[in-house]
Amino acid sequence: MPEPRFDVLFLCTGNSARSLLAECALRRHGGARFVAHSAGSHPKPAPHPRTLEVLRDFHYDVTGLRSKSWDEFTGPEAPALDFVFTVCDDAKGERCPVWPGQPMTAHWGVADPAAFEGSEEEQRRFFRRIYFELEQRIKIFTSLRLESLDRLVLQKRLDEIGARPGAGVGAGEETG
Repeated sequence: MPEPRFDVLFLCTGNSARSLLAECALRRHGGARFVAHSAGSHPKPAPHPRTLEVLRDFHYDVTGLRSKSWDEFTGPEAPALDFVFTVCDDAKGERCPVWPGQPMTAHWGVADPAAFEGSEEEQRRFFRRIYFELEQRIKIFTSLRLESLDRLVLQKRLDEIGARPGAGVGAGEETG
């Protein structure tokens, strides 16, 4: 019997940094078990240049990576979502659409690297830190035996992942 596949949507306001970082991290760590998507309530015209730079530094193919509206995931042609995670630090109270199929939802907020002010190197380090925070949560999520958890237990686990304190410096991140 083939292993089930889960469609996951990461949401943020602009879909130019955090949600794209999370989408790429899930594509890498989720294997064939997960299909990663991202979108924003008010998408920017394009991904933040630093987002693309950091992803390239981590050997991601960013071809076709784009900012998109969450409207793409609400219509009849949209994939059936299993999970929707908000990753904005202030989006927890934002009104989201009603997602077809009632996917599991959780808030995994992290600071906005696109709003960070500092030198180019400080910005680069901040983007990397946010990537590692999201990546750590995604690794925990992908390690869950989703098929064996009832909805109540799974919701608790998803909320616990989102409540984790920031990862700070991740494995492989430069500190200096």
